[in-house]
Amino acid sequence: MKTFTGPKITAINENFRKQRQKSLSELSKAMIDTPIIKIINSFNKLDYCFTLQCCYGHFLFNRQVDTTNLDPLPATDTKSPVEYRIAYLAFCIENSDSGRRLLEDLKKVAVHDPENIQFGCAEWFWKRQVNSYVLQVEPYRFRYEDKVMLQYPEALHIEKIRNEFFDLLEQLLNNIVNDN
Repeated sequence: MKTFTGPKITAINENFRKQRQKSLSELSKAMIDTPIIKIINSFNKLDYCFTLQCCYGHFLFNRQVDTTNLDPLPATDTKSPVEYRIAYLAFCIENSDSGRRLLEDLKKVAVHDPENIQFGCAEWFWKRQVNSYVLQVEPYRFRYEDKVMLQYPEALHIEKIRNEFFDLLEQLLNNIVNDN
C-alpha cells in the first residue's frame, strides 16, 4: 500500500499540547530500540515536537529470526539476501516558528543521501495525527515498503547510511540545544 507521500504543509492543531502530553505519558523506554533511546528522549524534550513511532532499522540475515535484531551485519562477502526492516522516526510537529524551523532541519537530513533517506508524511499517520512527518532510511525504490529484501552489498551500504542518519540526528539535536 502506498502511504508515504511528500511533506505536507503544517496545519493549525489546537490540541497539540494535549496530544503531546498524552503521547509522552504513554511512552516507555521498552518501546524504543536501545540504540536510539537518547535521540527519542531528546526530540521529546523539545516542547514543539513529540515522537509517534520509531525503529532503529533491523537486518535479518543468516536465518536470523529475531525481528528486533540489533547485531551489525558481518563485513563478509556473502551472497545471502538480507531482510531489512526500515529505520524511521515519525514525529508530530507544532505549527509554530520553532516547529517550522525543525521541519526545515529534518528536510536537510534527507539531503545527506536522497537515494536512501526520505522525508515526508505517511497518510495513515496524518489521518491519526495532523502535522505528522516521517524520516526514513531505505532505498528510494522501496520508499513505500516497511521491509525489503536486499542483496548483501546493498544491505551493508544501507546499514552505513542508517548509522550516519542517526549521527546526523544527534548533531541536529546538539545544534538545537546549543542555539537555545
